[in-house]
Amino acid sequence: MGSKDDNLQTPTMERMKALATAKAAAEKLKSAGTSASTYGQQGRVPLATAQSIVDHWPEAPKLTATQLLEHYGPPHEATPSKLFWYATRPWARMELTADHVLHNFPTPHVDYFTQFVSYQVPPGRASDLAAFDGSVIVDRTSGQLGSRCDHEAFNTLTLNLAVEIIEGKRSLEDARELYAQTAAAYVMGRDAPYAERLRFTPVAGSADPDESVIASAMAEQMIEKVKDTFGAGDPPQ
Repeated sequence: MGSKDDNLQTPTMERMKALATAKAAAEKLKSAGTSASTYGQQGRVPLATAQSIVDHWPEAPKLTATQLLEHYGPPHEATPSKLFWYATRPWARMELTADHVLHNFPTPHVDYFTQFVSYQVPPGRASDLAAFDGSVIVDRTSGQLGSRCDHEAFNTLTLNLAVEIIEGKRSLEDARELYAQTAAAYVMGRDAPYAERLRFTPVAGSADPDESVIASAMAEQMIEKVKDTFGAGDPPQ
């Protein structure tokens, strides 16, 4: 009779090796006093290469790409459908993609441009942000708050209102109404301060790696593994 590993894609020893490798990488980050590696931001894609990539994109993200390449310079990384920038103040990271997602708030458009700032979101407020705007992205582990839209001004607007929701300065209803009014004002060329610059200061060192809880579970599973080996484990469900 075969073992339980026979039909699994990754044998147990390989899973254990992967866990050990990941743990070693985590310890290396800790010893360096950081929470994330920076391999992606160590180089730049030649501007001509980036421009040749976006030449084949749909019109909307191509237009945004032209603006970003002019303002922020060449990206740190690129694929046939994506451009990435890192640590480009005030943004912790930016991702522009040729693929886009339909979004009806506050008016039908497509989302394809994501910008993150360093900002720690209390876990209990994440659902409020999702209710405010489905294109708000909370990356608790890396300590980043992001917005995906089609223009930097609207990402800025989203993040400003998201922070006011987190801080309890504005209700969901107020935030959605102000978003609509500000977006309309911006498009019409009127004053739109919430869309023009961040009204809060991104906070470095906002990562939340959480807590390790697997040690006792590994000990328990080791005992059960021994039982499995000798036919004394729990019967199949």
